[in-house]
Amino acid sequence: MPWNKNDYPQSMKNLDERVRNKAIEIANALLDEDYEEGRAIAIATARAEEWNENHPEHEEKTSKKDSDSKNSKSESNSNDRHALHVVFRENNWAVKEEHEDKPLSTHSRKDEAVKAANKEAENRDVHVYVHDKDGQIQS
Repeated sequence: MPWNKNDYPQSMKNLDERVRNKAIEIANALLDEDYEEGRAIAIATARAEEWNENHPEHEEKTSKKDSDSKNSKSESNSNDRHALHVVFRENNWAVKEEHEDKPLSTHSRKDEAVKAANKEAENRDVHVYVHDKDGQIQS
């Protein structure tokens, strides 16, 4: 049963609204992957709290202004660490660095792309965000 902002598990009621909304999004994605409901809730809550720590609210509010005012590649600091994303693109799964158009690698299977992204992320000490085919973050 998919959850939404008005109908969600009781265990999420004490989460901040922003974290709860992310947890709902992640939990629904996990349910789509046939995770057991209780496990999906626990994993989603933990991942949403981690996401919240790594994506402060003030960054979201300024990111649109920043992206409009600068060309990310030409003005980015070469020491910046960017998360990796596994996305569906042109009938393949791509591993992409945040803010970059060109993928680091492409794979015919999602699990292969996730494995490659995790390996690369370990080397770079960055996070991996796995998207579904519609672009929503799953994990």
